[in-house]
Amino acid sequence: MCLDRLVMRFAGVFVLLSLVLAHYVSTHWLWFTAFVGANLLQASFTGFCPLAIMLKKLGVRPGNAFS
Repeated sequence: MCLDRLVMRFAGVFVLLSLVLAHYVSTHWLWFTAFVGANLLQASFTGFCPLAIMLKKLGVRPGNAFS
């Protein structure tokens, strides 16, 4: 699996998880959803993604977005 798909998968899981936590635990978990969205937005402009950097160091094959 390439880096791009893993980053999108992690983001999707974190967004859905935070929505479930916001529903069942506390609405403050929506701040985590906002953080993930803001990080995706800034990564689309700058190409800087902390998760992509960590995955590259772990040897995950880069895709087109974070090469």
